[in-house]
Amino acid sequence: MSPEKARTIHLNTPEITIVGAGLAGSLLAVELARRGRRLAVYERNADPRKGDAPAGRSINLALAARGQLALQRAGLLEQVESFSLPMAGRMLHDPSGETQFQPYGQRDDEVIWSVHRGKLNNTLLDAAESRGVDIRFDHALSDIDFDRRQLAFSREPEGHLVNSSFRLAIGADGAGSAVRRAMEQVEELGAVEDALGHGYRELTIPPDAEGQFQLAADALHIWPRGGYMMIALPNPDGSFTCTLFLALKSKAPGQPSFEALDDPADMIEFLSAEFPDAVDLITDLEHELTTRPVGYLATLYVDHWHVRDQAVLIGDASHAIVPFHGQGMNAAFEDVSELVDHLDRFGQNEAALARFFQSRKPNADAIAAMALDNYLEMRDRVRDPRFQLMKALAWALESRLGDDFVPRYQMVMFHADIPYAEALRRGQKQQALLERLIAGKDNIEDVDLDAACAEFLRLEAA
Repeated sequence: MSPEKARTIHLNTPEITIVGAGLAGSLLAVELARRGRRLAVYERNADPRKGDAPAGRSINLALAARGQLALQRAGLLEQVESFSLPMAGRMLHDPSGETQFQPYGQRDDEVIWSVHRGKLNNTLLDAAESRGVDIRFDHALSDIDFDRRQLAFSREPEGHLVNSSFRLAIGADGAGSAVRRAMEQVEELGAVEDALGHGYRELTIPPDAEGQFQLAADALHIWPRGGYMMIALPNPDGSFTCTLFLALKSKAPGQPSFEALDDPADMIEFLSAEFPDAVDLITDLEHELTTRPVGYLATLYVDHWHVRDQAVLIGDASHAIVPFHGQGMNAAFEDVSELVDHLDRFGQNEAALARFFQSRKPNADAIAAMALDNYLEMRDRVRDPRFQLMKALAWALESRLGDDFVPRYQMVMFHADIPYAEALRRGQKQQALLERLIAGKDNIEDVDLDAACAEFLRLEAA
């Protein structure tokens, strides 16, 4: 880039510069603006309110208790719930078309919410701008000069280089974070990406001729098939967004994969055989197969999230996870709340950033592990009678013991006061106990619940 194209901004250096105006970055901007912080926000993509969202992004997200709490803190929960749909459980579809409903919990309020990513992002952007935040779209971060405290952005479509002074840069720019790459030039972060080997493609079940849902609207629909699966989440317009999860490449001859089924005709034949009741409802299948990209799935582990008092990472930039526990957005929103709390309590300094990292890293690792495990549960274990017996026993213990025994799924999804790491630790103990208690049993009536409760309480007291 030629020097004459560069423009340097020195005056009125913002207290905090956020790179990335997606879900985490825009919510963070709202929270900081509410506290009177002087902000600048840069986003590499165009304003999504003026056109289509970037290709390949998941359309639907699952909003649970942790995300709800963060939105409530920002005064936005009621607005977001107005365009969200409650899902009370999983509706399992077997190959014959038979269905089985599995509730998420035992209480009426134990539901998760299907929310449209684009609508949510637009709502957060509007909220940030209404609080005076300056969001500069089409600005792609190209470099950070930590010694001079300058950020360099390439401004599209002209390609001009824009240099901006900064005090604290917050990387909320996703799994491929440009902030993280710049930080790695000055400090070892230990970033490792663990590819799942599976990808996803989104399809659509439209509403019927009367504009009504063609499947039950109060459930997350799952077509579990062992090594792969399809899910569907409801949208307010009566449609469902379906997501096919499948291996990217076949490991053995005849194994289905996106590579092996690259020809739309082959994919349609596969889908028709494995998910016939869903395929019957997708009216534009061939077109969607040729126009919808295959998304990439991986877990990102980062051992260090900040550089001195100058930069820090949040959300997917520091701990991207696979989507199978519906917690990526919720975990990122929890990051936002904790980072704001640390800055409020300890000031804008390196100690605050270090404390934030120390608080969040164990929880980020825990939800990454649980998200990977939940993929196996959703695509396979949900059909296993032994899994269903363990779930029935867990619910029985919960009914008898109350808050002393909260199943792991409920801890993650409905108890924002229980850290992910604690949910994982307690869940591992629960799993070992439940497996012992159902050994040799065929149904819940075969289990001595009084003895089961006593054994659990002894374990907790030990």
